[in-house]
Amino acid sequence: MAVAPVKQRSVTGGTRAQLPPCYYEGYLEKRGPKEKASRRLWSSLCGNAMFFFNNAKDTHYVERLDLGGFVSLRDDCSRDRNLEAARLILRMKDGETKITAPNLESRELWKGFLYSVVDLNVPACLTLLPGQLQMLKEVVDKERSRRRARTPTRAPPSPLSVPLVGEIPACFRPVSRTEAEVLLERHPDCGNMLLRPGRDGCSLAVTTRQDLNGSVFRHYRVTQREQGGYIIDVENPIPCSSLHEVIDALVEKTAGTLQPFLLEEPYEENITYVSSNDENGERMLHTAPSSPLPRAPALPPKQDRLSSKPLPRSPAPDRRILTAAVPSSPTNPMRRLILSPSPLAQTLNEELKLKLEKRRASQE
Repeated sequence: MAVAPVKQRSVTGGTRAQLPPCYYEGYLEKRGPKEKASRRLWSSLCGNAMFFFNNAKDTHYVERLDLGGFVSLRDDCSRDRNLEAARLILRMKDGETKITAPNLESRELWKGFLYSVVDLNVPACLTLLPGQLQMLKEVVDKERSRRRARTPTRAPPSPLSVPLVGEIPACFRPVSRTEAEVLLERHPDCGNMLLRPGRDGCSLAVTTRQDLNGSVFRHYRVTQREQGGYIIDVENPIPCSSLHEVIDALVEKTAGTLQPFLLEEPYEENITYVSSNDENGERMLHTAPSSPLPRAPALPPKQDRLSSKPLPRSPAPDRRILTAAVPSSPTNPMRRLILSPSPLAQTLNEELKLKLEKRRASQE
């Protein structure tokens, strides 16, 4: 993509000087929802709107397209008399605007700048060069700063500041009225009714969307009663004991035409983590293994010193075994070992006998 982005114009007079900062501009062919033919106009993306001029030198724009009502942006693959031209369909809440860029490269850049301004994020679905992605990031930062400076310091009402009774229904979304309409428009298969905070921060509202030659939005005020419960503020107020009953009442009154908005947000299927390479220090994203990790062997429970009982001692050997009777068999070797005296014992016995005989003889 060799086309360089158009630099911001610095003008000093006329209406153009009063416009927000210009992020991108160039010639486009445009045909609105009520126009029968396309017009080639100088188009400028300024802030969150597109301004169209008859030529690049004009100071007064002839048409303004506010991107606050943006719904979707898709490629138009129909052929044009100019084979190099590339078409886009910009869908807004009030209709579709067909845009033709000079070539595919220009169309891709316009898509990048439009998505960046609308979503305040750099789109990841486009084929752009690193330098062009860096420019989109700068545009996102500038637009965020511009909106922050224009937004009052008063914080928007938080859903937590609204006094709620009971459980909150799953179709509750902390969005504004416009954001609720865009959400229902982008996801028609997820339901057509959602509950949101009211503008005053003290009440709630129900936003619905239906198709009747286009989108038809309705907003119903829901207030809390002093004695408890809620009321749907219509011509004939409908009292409800809880927010779930508010949703059920609207489903019942419309014979099931209105259904709660349930948007399933995606979740990660694998666990990922960032780690550094020990050799080159490069940080990389890794996926944790899906198989269960082996468990460490369980340690034996520690015994409490106070409650532990002393181990039983081994029984002492029975000393009576040494004095047990020996069988009286004459062939038993143990009997011969015990009963047969040794030569030394026989000598001592003879000496004792002699001493005893002498003592007796001397006494007589």
